[in-house]
Amino acid sequence: MLKVDNISSGYGKLQILTDVSLEASPGELTIIVGPNGSGKSTLLKSIAGLTNIYKGSVAMDGKTLSGHPPYIIARSGLAYLPQTDSVFTQLSVTENFKMAAYTVSRADFQSRLNASLDIFPQLRSYLTSKVVNLSGGERQMVAMTMALLRNPKVIMFDEPTANLSPKYATQVLKVIQTLAKERGLTIVLVEQNAKRALEVGDKAYLLVGGRNAFKGSAKELLSHQELAKLYLGVKVASA
Repeated sequence: MLKVDNISSGYGKLQILTDVSLEASPGELTIIVGPNGSGKSTLLKSIAGLTNIYKGSVAMDGKTLSGHPPYIIARSGLAYLPQTDSVFTQLSVTENFKMAAYTVSRADFQSRLNASLDIFPQLRSYLTSKVVNLSGGERQMVAMTMALLRNPKVIMFDEPTANLSPKYATQVLKVIQTLAKERGLTIVLVEQNAKRALEVGDKAYLLVGGRNAFKGSAKELLSHQELAKLYLGVKVASA
């Protein structure tokens, strides 16, 4: 269980979030949506230890994460995939995997890598290729494999399908669903296509102006006439 309890956070003296709360559970896909500038990415960064938290707390399995540096939070079992700069473009695919597995023993590395590559088998053909030569979809697969190598309990994705072709976007979302439903991971997803994300999600949180505007089921938010139209650009058919 990942629990964010009434945090107010930002960067230096610039406060972005005010009294924001969130709960994400194993085996569920928790969706965060909202208009541009609403604080979605800042919320993920706050959980990962990359902002200043002025008030409130973040905990995982009852253990407080807030106040700890990012590397301690990562070693606690939380993986964060930002929208950009999630891979080392000038390194090969294999070198990226080795960089991500700095906490993994040599004995475990190969078995974990094989298990992760079973999810993205096409990457086996690119192990010696530089990441800069891969497509956007392939780079996202490298980033996801890097996260899986650390055997995390929680994975947070910030717009993983941004700028991807429809084919790769669909594949990435399907894998994210599989990680939650079949592997029992706690998944938190910020997604630019709110309608598509809410259709596959379990819980949903709508952020507006750095505050919680909605907490509930994804289906409930998707069917909410006023909120869906006003903040998500989703047209809801009248009953």
